[in-house]
Amino acid sequence: MFKSIIQSTDFLLTIASYSTIAWITAAEQGKQANVDYGFRSSSIAGIVLNFFNGLGDIAFAYAGHNVVLEIQATIPSTADKPSKGPMWKGVIIAYIIVALCYFPVALVGYWIFGNEIDDNILITLGKPRWLIAAANLMVVIHVIGSYQVISLMDGDEILVNFINQNKFH
Repeated sequence: MFKSIIQSTDFLLTIASYSTIAWITAAEQGKQANVDYGFRSSSIAGIVLNFFNGLGDIAFAYAGHNVVLEIQATIPSTADKPSKGPMWKGVIIAYIIVALCYFPVALVGYWIFGNEIDDNILITLGKPRWLIAAANLMVVIHVIGSYQVISLMDGDEILVNFINQNKFH
């Protein structure tokens, strides 16, 4: 339990740090000259493809649904008290936190750079390099932490196979 609280705090701090660095640095640069808020493409096919690319970016921001089953498997569940209730609350809270972190990045980034913003706002910002490196370090820490959660099932499978092969019953 304590380990999951620390991991959750780690995830929250890294995502909040990354997004705060991104939108505050963008706001500090100020609105760029000749900002265009129109479509990037003038053809119908290009507009449709850009729309689906945007949906992909949103789906990536809310990625993590595959980890939910891993986490739910570790929560005690009985017929009287199923794990569905706490998991539902946790998922809702997690999505709200993600929205609170990423919407300011999207809104400020679009306001400042218009349609010239890259998929990763840090690429568009470019400077100061040390701050961009710090934000990318937050992403690395976040990914390493999430790897631990995802690899739980593999670790359990390896342990069960080891115990069965060596007859440690």
